[in-house]
Amino acid sequence: MLRITKLTDYATVVLTVLASDPEAVASAAGLAERAGLEVPTVAKVLKPLAQAGLVEAFRGANGGYRLARAPAEISLIQVVEAMEGPLGMTECSLHAGACGLERSCGVRANWRRINDVVADALRGISLAQMLSDISFDAIPSPSMAKPDSRQTDRPGHPDRAFGTAADADGASAKRAPSPRKPAGTRAASRGIPARLAAS
Repeated sequence: MLRITKLTDYATVVLTVLASDPEAVASAAGLAERAGLEVPTVAKVLKPLAQAGLVEAFRGANGGYRLARAPAEISLIQVVEAMEGPLGMTECSLHAGACGLERSCGVRANWRRINDVVADALRGISLAQMLSDISFDAIPSPSMAKPDSRQTDRPGHPDRAFGTAADADGASAKRAPSPRKPAGTRAASRGIPARLAAS
């Protein structure tokens, strides 16, 4: 059966939570609660996503994670490749010389075409599109603090992060400064439907 791994499935759930409020910084514990996953699982998923440049990690008591770019700029092929490496339907789809039947095989070219079709389909779907049919008002969620801009020196989540970003998952992290209290700011209150959480 052709299928993505369970961790890749979880990665799409976590990223969709972040995409629902892309300016917010959320702790691993907060993301786990909203996604319906265990904190260690979320930390494990965030490490390769941060290494691939899809999420930003912030250190400190106000640290956490947020999307590194706009949801419309993150495609599903980037998520899959961050978690599993380059997409390859067969061993010969990406690299020549990986199969002993390569010289006599009559289906290699077709498998490469199929591989390209699947990759293009995933490339054509963004996190923003994944959110288009989702209501985040169904389930209450913990508050997520919104920095004033996407600069990395803005304050993060008001609650304690799951350790530091570097200690939790080894990802390269930025240090979050002391939190400020902007007037008139209300934390977003959104949740993710249970149907998105992978079992």
